[in-house]
Amino acid sequence: MSSTGTHSLAFRVMRLCRPSFHIDTPLLVDPADLIVGEDIFDDPIAASHLPPLIDGHIGGKTSTADSADLSYRARFVLHHPCDSIGLSGLLMLPQSFGAIYLGETFCSYISINNSSNFEVRDVIIKAEIQTERQRILLLDTSKSSVESIRAGGRYDFIVEHDVKELGAHTLVCTALYNDGDGERKYLPQFFKFIVANPLSVRTKVWICYGNTFLEACIENHTKSNLYMDQVDFEPAQHWSATILKADEHNSRNNSGTRSASHLLSGIIEIFKSPVLIRSGGGIHNFLYQLRATSHGPVQSNVLGKFQITWRTNLGEPGRLQTQQILGTPIIQKEVELHVVEAPAVINLDKPFSVHLNLTNQTDKELGPFEVRLSQFDSSEEEMAIMINGLQTTVIPNVEAFGSTDFHLSFIATQLGVQRIKGITVFNTKEKKSYDPFPDLEGNMDEFHSCSFLLFWWGVIDMWRCSLFGII
Repeated sequence: MSSTGTHSLAFRVMRLCRPSFHIDTPLLVDPADLIVGEDIFDDPIAASHLPPLIDGHIGGKTSTADSADLSYRARFVLHHPCDSIGLSGLLMLPQSFGAIYLGETFCSYISINNSSNFEVRDVIIKAEIQTERQRILLLDTSKSSVESIRAGGRYDFIVEHDVKELGAHTLVCTALYNDGDGERKYLPQFFKFIVANPLSVRTKVWICYGNTFLEACIENHTKSNLYMDQVDFEPAQHWSATILKADEHNSRNNSGTRSASHLLSGIIEIFKSPVLIRSGGGIHNFLYQLRATSHGPVQSNVLGKFQITWRTNLGEPGRLQTQQILGTPIIQKEVELHVVEAPAVINLDKPFSVHLNLTNQTDKELGPFEVRLSQFDSSEEEMAIMINGLQTTVIPNVEAFGSTDFHLSFIATQLGVQRIKGITVFNTKEKKSYDPFPDLEGNMDEFHSCSFLLFWWGVIDMWRCSLFGII
């Protein structure tokens, strides 16, 4: 078997991809600008005689004489306003091998030609992709060889490969055949190309009072626009993810149209238009809120990964999957205190009651508890909101993963926006105090107030969302 000398066969490789629009951008001239001025349209009678006047000098679009005129004297005339965009209505096949990006499907049309004057027989063809890490077989005709290729003939085939690695790739095409003299010959040919990264995904993880937010910034590095069909975050085990969008807050504010908005959002979700990320560095941000689904503490710092699919201008698909995104593991508290209900109006020097809920987030029974409020803050100043009545509230045992409701009576001693600080929970059985709970905030008015009572971390969450353009 010989691999040197003159070969009868040769491989020709052409990349198969969708055509592009043929864009012709000549400088076209409106005939009216050459003959008359813009003020002619101020006179309706003169404007009505303008088209026949131009057709008499130019010849019109449908002139038979112009269609047979080889001088093309009307080739720079703007016959229709749509002609100025430069689209001729023709599609153009790729003129070069072009750029190949990670996540695309590399499709190649390969032709093996017999350029000799005699027939070659028993042709075994192999095609494979070679990367820095592996060799991937795309075609092998060893079990069913090509019986013969006549003189001047060819054998064509198509290979496809999902590009999953960056860097240098080599398409290796080999042929083992018998030439006209009966000699067994071996023909190898190599076609090299580089795979580039079409986009980059930069992530940031924000943790705010037990809430985890994930921001993803996707940047387009290609020379064409990318239409993102899908940007989904697949959370890891013990996590759930919700994408945050600006229109969600508007639909929630109007309770009268809640059902209609829900139906409309479902229709939009089905027929949603892709997100456009423009070529040459265009970016788009996505924001997700992550919640732990397990009751116990989340020990792993793996949050999940992104599944991204896109299409180019003429629908060429692409798909990428990111690596696992890491974050700081959240050590879940043993007990959690939440506001269930608070009064809409809070008056100065008048008691008000707050409905609270204490949740046991462990797999064992905890309690009994004592809930109290500190009389002084860290600066030794008297608190603006104080307990009304008994300073300590006793709460019985709470079963594993259970909760209990209770009420605390407060009284406001100062006007303005004030915080309920220093709420502590003490486990009388284990003789331990839990970490300080988030402050509560309210607006106190001397007569009446349309104020609200919120967890302070809720205000922080809204600030975070507004920072990223969510509200």
